[in-house]
Amino acid sequence: MAKVTVENLTKRFGKVVAVNNLNLEVRDREFFVLVGPNGCGKTTLLKLIAGVLRPDSGNIYIDDVLVNDLKPSERGVRMVFQSYALYPHMKVYDERKYSNLTFALKIQKYLTDKIKSIVHQVAHEVGIERKLFDRKPNELSHGEKQKVAVGRAITIQPKVFLMDEPMSNIDPPSRVKMMKEIRRLHDELRTTTIYVTQNLTEGVALADRIAVMKDGTIQQVGTPDEIINHPVNEFVADFIKYYDYTAHLQTFGRI
Repeated sequence: MAKVTVENLTKRFGKVVAVNNLNLEVRDREFFVLVGPNGCGKTTLLKLIAGVLRPDSGNIYIDDVLVNDLKPSERGVRMVFQSYALYPHMKVYDERKYSNLTFALKIQKYLTDKIKSIVHQVAHEVGIERKLFDRKPNELSHGEKQKVAVGRAITIQPKVFLMDEPMSNIDPPSRVKMMKEIRRLHDELRTTTIYVTQNLTEGVALADRIAVMKDGTIQQVGTPDEIINHPVNEFVADFIKYYDYTAHLQTFGRI
């Protein structure tokens, strides 16, 4: 597994400073949540760590290795996007051809029997039913797409698992169930996870620690209890006051 360290990281888009001289350390095996209003820079930070974007200045380390110049595929990270980004023309799983769950394994030239073993194990872990194997993404519900996206991400065991608002397309009745599955999967695999959401209730239910962001900077880092009960400034206090955590914390056994 891996810790993630960000030092003096800055990313600009024209005159807009999306990430502003940001410093952060995510601990090994931690479930770390980035929260904040739309446009605060949390998704940009996630994409910088993934290697989808390059920083204008600053450094990113994964397990103390500088990764600024490494391709996404060389960083040991896997990302689940808000849109899921599944291959629309491929089935969920096809033993003979490229498919959503086998693509990365085939690219890395895993043997067929090994691929089959990994896929079936992953499908079991994330709850992908075998009846879904022959379907393409447009034949899946949002919840099913999310499971496939998560499954695809963990077929090649990553050092760091990055999730960009994966609940945004899930209907409310299914959201708590999916959140439980994501947290259960983290507790089982113990892969360092960085999770982005605008919804602090979601973050409080899932996180070991939370970072609250504003205007490309981090306002506070702390446990859910510290963020809720001991906000360090007016912005954090104002941000958290709109959320009711009690039901979620009880559901997740955290109070």
